[in-house]
Amino acid sequence: MIAAAARSQLEVALGQRVRFDEPLSRHTSLRVGGPADALATPADREELAAALGICARYGIDHALLGAGFNALVVDAGYAGVVIRLNRWRAIDERPDGGLCAEAGVSHSQITNFCVDHGLTGLEFSCGIPGSVGGWIAMNAGIPHHEMADVVRSVEVMDARGEGIRQLPASELRFAYRSAPGLAPGAAVLSALFAVSPATPERVRAEVDRLLAKRGCTQPLDVPTCGSVFVNPDGDHAGRLIEAAGLKGRRIGGAEISTVHANFIAIRGNATARDILALIEEAQREVFEQTGVRLVPEVRILGRAA
Repeated sequence: MIAAAARSQLEVALGQRVRFDEPLSRHTSLRVGGPADALATPADREELAAALGICARYGIDHALLGAGFNALVVDAGYAGVVIRLNRWRAIDERPDGGLCAEAGVSHSQITNFCVDHGLTGLEFSCGIPGSVGGWIAMNAGIPHHEMADVVRSVEVMDARGEGIRQLPASELRFAYRSAPGLAPGAAVLSALFAVSPATPERVRAEVDRLLAKRGCTQPLDVPTCGSVFVNPDGDHAGRLIEAAGLKGRRIGGAEISTVHANFIAIRGNATARDILALIEEAQREVFEQTGVRLVPEVRILGRAA
């Protein structure tokens, strides 16, 4: 529970843009999970700084959430403040050829902007779910392309809401599905991407090719969180899970996808417990059969069971 004084200050700082005991199932792609003590949706940097500052002063945990992909909230919910930056959707082309996008800009928004303005370099991101803030935090990508290849710099607010820095990509120390240089609790405000001129037709053709490929290899017609596990060195998590005989395995309303075994698809009234049970079963079976320990890519948020 959030102390009454902190609750009051959040209400003053954000007004109707803070909700208490808000079900996070309404805000994540998996559509499961219990309530957050508070869900804050700051309209601008001043409100974000205020929310972070209140959390810091009262020792309240906070988590940042964008489009709600790559996040699994447990059924007991989240003890603290979840901060959503999904309203931050400004995007523009810079005179030097860069593309600047705020944290809440979605993959479809970037794709459409690049097609409309004839900008190449970000086509690979067209089917990566989520928004810019999450992309940076997890160095999102596809085989042979990732954010580390195209990010020039990132604007970040520290975890206490006390300062903003422009970090060059080198300081983020991008690694596979991570950005270790991004301090815990810090908020990505925007990112500057390297792009170059091209014809809209060329950009659209590459986007269409990648989306068609994705449609044939991933379960896009049901709720998922994206890839569940990171790929181990020299192998693919989906191949290992399928080889373990788990493709199509179902617990409650959750299923290891029959299209791609590194996805968990929602097939009914699933709970976070159903999904966690499938994650644990995949880890156990793959380890027992191969000795490989699968590491979750999906971020698990919430109160301990």
